[in-house]
Formats: sequence, structure tokens, C-alpha cells
Amino acid sequence: MLCQKCGKHEATTHIKQVINGEFTQMYLCSSCAEKYGYTDSFSGFGFDLSNFFGSFFSQPKYSLESKQTARCPKCGTSFREIVKSGKIGCADCYENFYDLLIPSIQRIHGKTQHNGKAIDVIPHEKKEESVEEKIQKLKSRLQKSIEEQEFEVAAQLRDEIKALESEANE
Repeated sequence: MLCQKCGKHEATTHIKQVINGEFTQMYLCSSCAEKYGYTDSFSGFGFDLSNFFGSFFSQPKYSLESKQTARCPKCGTSFREIVKSGKIGCADCYENFYDLLIPSIQRIHGKTQHNGKAIDVIPHEKKEESVEEKIQKLKSRLQKSIEEQEFEVAAQLRDEIKALESEANE
């Protein structure tokens, strides 16, 4: 969708307003939005969300300025980049930077172990089927196979039934 003011650029900002009970909406490109004063909600506060979340991560105990900065082998993210952005690069970063992340996770969440949800209903133990129940199920499958004219399957089921019946008679 093109900007409703200039009509030249792609609209990136959607503005909804209710003035005296009348609802209006505009779609503006970034330059028109800036012209009309619609900028980032957090600008003007001297506040950057990436710095905010990044501040939760503690600095490592050793210097990261060395030439041998540890990096995640999967995504290539260093711990310094995690601290700066406040974002973990990939799932392997948790394992690679475990010792460095634990104090921060403890500080943010109050604990380091995930407990998950409690199970309300404990599933009943599945009782083992008796031979007669197995034979009955196989016979119903056999009947269905015959009706659908799947004779190879029916022959296999017949053989299974015979084997179970002979086992039950012993």
C-alpha cells in the first residue's frame, strides 16, 4: 500500500485516531510519518529497548576484548553481542554461554529451573489387552478387509488370528 500523503513510497506506519467520536486512519511512509510527528514511541525518552534488555545480562568475568572472543559455533554470536542486543542468537547459544547467562537469567526470572505447568489429570495406566480382546480386534479388522476386498491384508490377519488362538489353547 502506498503512502496516503505523498503517494510515492510504501506505507510503513498505520495511524488510527478517534477525534470527537469520529474514527480516521492513515497509512504513511516513514518520511511522511516523521514530517507529521509520528515517530518511534520510545524516541525522545533517551531510551533504547535493545540497551534496556541488554543491561540485564551481566558482563563476563574475563575480558571479551581479546582476539579469541568465544563465539557460538552454530550462529557465530559472541556473548558481547548478546549483552549489547539483549537477544540470544540461537538455541545453541544457551549451551555455549551457559555459565555467563545463568546469573542474568537468575536476576531476571528469580530462578534458573523451568517448572512448567502442573498436570491436572494423571493418565490411567494402560492395561494390557487379553488374548481374547486382541483376537476380537483382529477379527473385526479381518471383516473390514474382506469387505474392502483387501485379500492380502485379510490373509495376514487370518494367520495372526490362528496363531493367537493356538497360543490361547495351549
